[in-house]
Amino acid sequence: MSHDLSKILNEKGELISPVLPEGVKNYLIDIDGTITDDVPNEEPERMVTCEPYPDALETLNKWYDEGHLITFFTSRTEEHREITEVWLKKHDFKYHGLLMGKPRGGNYHWIDNHMVRATRFKGKFTDMILKTKEIEVFKR
Repeated sequence: MSHDLSKILNEKGELISPVLPEGVKNYLIDIDGTITDDVPNEEPERMVTCEPYPDALETLNKWYDEGHLITFFTSRTEEHREITEVWLKKHDFKYHGLLMGKPRGGNYHWIDNHMVRATRFKGKFTDMILKTKEIEVFKR
């Protein structure tokens, strides 16, 4: 599946980072504790035997089929890449990319020049809904 990025120019007419077409979402999905049991890097043997959460598999594959980008972003290290790719394939997850080495420990505060929406996983994958929440932003 190809996603054509829209070229964007700044006020000086210079090319800047492209964006996805309207309506296409770029999902970054954690693995451990989000699509399967929480398996720490210190116990990689469990990465082979854990089972996916059925609602996660169904929902993520549906989003993929709808044309959204699915990238797994995990605290697993590069030494766990092959076992992770084999596990994702074994369980038929559809995805576009796998980013290893997410910082451990949580309390993430993502700063980016692109729009970022964060959703904390709390036990069940479903379709997304709109909800207003208070967030921290830069002081102007």
